[in-house]
Amino acid sequence: MAINIPVRQNQKLETLLQRAEKDPELNQLWRSSNVNAVTRLSMSDHGYVHIKIVSNLAVKLLRLLLEAGIEPAMVKDHGMTPDDAEVVVVLGALLHDVGMAIHRDRHHIYSLFIANRMLPRLLDGLYEGDARQIVTAEVLHAIVSHEPTERCLTLEAGIVKVANALDIAQGRSRIPFEAGKVNIHSVSAMAIDSVTLRKGLEKPVAIEIAMSNSAGIYLLDELLKHNLKTSGIDAHLEVEAKIEGETEKKLIRFYNL
Repeated sequence: MAINIPVRQNQKLETLLQRAEKDPELNQLWRSSNVNAVTRLSMSDHGYVHIKIVSNLAVKLLRLLLEAGIEPAMVKDHGMTPDDAEVVVVLGALLHDVGMAIHRDRHHIYSLFIANRMLPRLLDGLYEGDARQIVTAEVLHAIVSHEPTERCLTLEAGIVKVANALDIAQGRSRIPFEAGKVNIHSVSAMAIDSVTLRKGLEKPVAIEIAMSNSAGIYLLDELLKHNLKTSGIDAHLEVEAKIEGETEKKLIRFYNL
């Protein structure tokens, strides 16, 4: 699978992505995660598509925050580099849902065990000694903290959490919606057309969410807001949601209890 993250001059990130794309175990874990999520639970994608979206959103978030002069934990706490922060963010995004291959419930905990076993292979030759232990710990923190109730203690973890929560455009909901899961969650997700990140006017990052129906407000209020609250980076973000066009799109015709 081509993850297609713009690596710029970050050679560690480039090598890491090449390894992840070719790693048979990791690719099978993404496929198995979707067996549980899509096939068995009629949920949205938690495999290739989700991983690509979250990884790219996370890198863009980090780079916008870096441009604003905000230091990630890898720099501030460990004296490492922004490139190392990118490695942590991308690994957190790539591995945060691998526990879905075991079970949806408590999957963030299962992801820890799987990731801890895989990280030595993915990081081999890129980091040694203390540096490898630092990267490993920070990646595991980002993974466990993507759960909405878990408090993020680093910029990197907050970025992974927010990027995960921003994968809400209607493609994410199409599987459960078309499988007949017509409820406020699926309808609200179908109302989200797009999510765009850019440099903010008053804060470092502006998140623009385009909706076709005001039902999308439920998803933002129930999901995004809770993730922002525990992300630790909400003070750096401005969020604006708006309905495109003069009329709202009709999402359902009938609803039976």
